Amino acid sequence: MPNWLSEFLYILALSRKTQWAIILGFVFFIGIHIVGHVVLSDFELQGSYKGVRDIIVHEMAKKYDKAALIALVSFLGLACRCYLKDKNRFW
Repeated sequence: MPNWLSEFLYILALSRKTQWAIILGFVFFIGIHIVGHVVLSDFELQGSYKGVRDIIVHEMAKKYDKAALIALVSFLGLACRCYLKDKNRFW
């Protein structure tokens, strides 16, 4: 195993903040997608606006995708900050 990989895994194993940031990033990413799917699956329009439903659902799904991606990137950025802080602290 390369030296940099063993160093990365060692610091990752000791850094609880980094682990939680990664876990929360994926939890929020999946959670926002699930919430978006549930909210948009119950969306109904009445009368002559029934044909517009698919367009509105598609646009709202893109907004949920963007929110999920922003949450994931934000938590991964936090994980990188915590990793670098703990790397300096441990070495």
